Amino acid sequence: MNNKSIWTVALALALAVGGCKTQKGKLEFEKPESGQKVLLGEQLKLKLNFSEAAVDSVIYSIDGNILERKKDTSAVVLDTQKVGLGDRSITAKVYIAGKEDIAYSNVVVLPPSAKNYGFEVVNTFPHDDKAFTQGLQYEGGVLYETTGRTGESSLRKVELQTGKVTKIVPIGDSYFGEGMTIIGDKIVVLTWQDNVGFFYNKNSFEKTGSFSYGNSKEGWGLTYDGQRLIKSDGSNLLYFLDPTTGKEIGSIGVYDENGAVDSLNELEYIEGKVYANVYQQEIIVVINPETGAVEGRINLVGMNTENRQPVDNELNGIAYDVAGKRLFVTGKLWPKLYEIKTVER
Repeated sequence: MNNKSIWTVALALALAVGGCKTQKGKLEFEKPESGQKVLLGEQLKLKLNFSEAAVDSVIYSIDGNILERKKDTSAVVLDTQKVGLGDRSITAKVYIAGKEDIAYSNVVVLPPSAKNYGFEVVNTFPHDDKAFTQGLQYEGGVLYETTGRTGESSLRKVELQTGKVTKIVPIGDSYFGEGMTIIGDKIVVLTWQDNVGFFYNKNSFEKTGSFSYGNSKEGWGLTYDGQRLIKSDGSNLLYFLDPTTGKEIGSIGVYDENGAVDSLNELEYIEGKVYANVYQQEIIVVINPETGAVEGRINLVGMNTENRQPVDNELNGIAYDVAGKRLFVTGKLWPKLYEIKTVER
């Protein structure tokens, strides 16, 4: 290569480097870094690296909602308590002489660390080891239970002390039964992938109605907080349903200090919190249904080890005796139902 060629290549490289530097100087956020994790309630500074003196306006938005309008590019503060948990998209639109430039970032807002609990077994009761348990509730001295598997799914009434099934109806040969809950004189039952739930009369077990799912296309767990049905679908979302019609009216994401908590399954509403077992884990998480924050984590490893199989034998069933303040848990095809007491670690 001759000297002229060398200088030509060198000049091209210099121009390329200069071009990269120009690109790096485009409008972008200096703070926060994209994907940064922040604690709920933290005051987060939003600052652009843009130093152009004369701007017409800057509009900062969170998830498409305007946070603040300014006449310069000085920093603004985001109160994360007001935006809630989860992945939050941040934009800044800068207008100069009628032209628009946009900077993007995002943060993940997370709750404080959850409390960790172990357990003590207070009592054990017989449980039908052929019951593929999906939903469980204690009321009036007895257990109500739904079981799964297509062609075997059922709604049951069970004696606590003996495990004896005193009433049973099939959910339907084509349905895979899932979670259930009680509202007054009716029982609400989910199916898994059929996009339909059913209402039953609590006393006769007669099917009285049905409803279709909304954005949540699968049925996993179900509970009732006195005003709303709360439904899970195996994701990190809890869905709120109208208790009369079953129509979906909202949802909230569930997060712990590490991020989204997926595989939420069977649910129970206990003293203002939602207890949810995590599918294929020996864990129950305690969720604040107003914020989606996991406030507690109950580790049940070692509670039931007798002849356990790696699949189709999972923890899946939470019930609560409101009057006696007793917590019951069982699982798919488990021969026992356990009354437990949680122990903070």
